[in-house]
Amino acid sequence: QVQLVESGGGLVQPGGSLRLSCVASGSISSIYAMRWYRQAPGKQRELVAAITNGDITNYADSVKGRFTISRDNTKNTVYLQMNSLKPADTAVYYCHSALLRSDSGRSGVYWGQGTQVTVSS
Repeated sequence: QVQLVESGGGLVQPGGSLRLSCVASGSISSIYAMRWYRQAPGKQRELVAAITNGDITNYADSVKGRFTISRDNTKNTVYLQMNSLKPADTAVYYCHSALLRSDSGRSGVYWGQGTQVTVSS
């Protein structure tokens, strides 16, 4: 069994910062890419940031220069540091991972349950 659990969401004023965390646990042999998506009410889920197991990163244009994705492979954890937050960043943020399971020897993709980020004064 594999689980992704996000934390760190909340309410923040415009211009503020939050740091999201996502921990992957369970029967994991290795983790490939880890990503953060978000979904605002009435909108499609969109990719926010991604990081490979070689630490290559990419970002949505809307968050470049404000968000930073990083990972700690020793903890199977991915982070999203969000600075200069705007009301448009309000959404549920989801962690996504492609990984190799140690129990089945198969690769798969997994999603966390999501964490709410609200940017409002």
